[in-house]
Amino acid sequence: MSENTNIRHIISAADFSQSDLRDLFTLINSIKEAPHHFSSTLSNRVIATFFCEPSTRTRVSFESAIARLGGACISVADGATSSNAKGETLEDMIRTVGGYADAIVLRHPEDDSAERAACVASIPIICAGAGARHHPTQALLDLYTIVEARDRLSDLLIVVAGDLMHGRTARSLIELLAQYEGNRFTFVAPPQCTLHPDSKAVLDAHKMAYREVPTLEDALVDADVLYMTRLQKERFADKTAYERARGTYSLSSTNVDQLPQDAIIMHPLPRNEEIDSAIDADPRARYFTQAHNGLFVRMALLATLFETEANTMS
Repeated sequence: MSENTNIRHIISAADFSQSDLRDLFTLINSIKEAPHHFSSTLSNRVIATFFCEPSTRTRVSFESAIARLGGACISVADGATSSNAKGETLEDMIRTVGGYADAIVLRHPEDDSAERAACVASIPIICAGAGARHHPTQALLDLYTIVEARDRLSDLLIVVAGDLMHGRTARSLIELLAQYEGNRFTFVAPPQCTLHPDSKAVLDAHKMAYREVPTLEDALVDADVLYMTRLQKERFADKTAYERARGTYSLSSTNVDQLPQDAIIMHPLPRNEEIDSAIDADPRARYFTQAHNGLFVRMALLATLFETEANTMS
């Protein structure tokens, strides 16, 4: 968690150490086992959810988490209905909303939006997606889903497929998984969407082994985790490039047979063409479990952010 003077913020997945993650996962397990013990954790707290980009799972799970923790939520679900549409700067919006709430959950299309918000905020900022750069809470629920299914976070072969240039979920997850020894990565992407240089720098800094291959069929054998992502159509400057990239990779009922039986299939959702719906019944498919874990992860983050001792409440 980032610090702005004495204010705690959640900006980047890279802010979380292995110790932070262990503590967070312990709290998540406690919440899942006895959610009623945490029903007053955010009593008398007001949380603002401000989304300048479309969202379903992130926004709704945050708002559900706030309600289940006993807090109140004020929400802007569409930036077009806010003063953002009148030309108000992000910084002015953050300063203003800071007078109405105890924390702001922010999604914004600009890569540096979370950092900029934290620089001027008088209350905690929780990044719920910043351009193509950050999505820390998604990465945390992804990591929790992996450890829940595989019982470890090290010595894994992780296959990440999709839009690796524009996809913030993959970039954030790489920042977390690179902390764990023995992990290896295989990346599959269309030529227009290959691994972002920032992700390569993270992997190199942690001395992680990785390779890039052109097709899923080159990657599935021996995988422990398959992390599929959609092409980020909204981030393509050239729409013809998007059309060329469409359909160049997908998980079907045919090639899924190459995946080991103890592997797991993940996707941050929403999906488009990259996973055949026939695979939903496969026991290896964890993407809806993954989405449901978002509620408990975000409950734990909110509880931790306000320095409650919710895991000891009765």
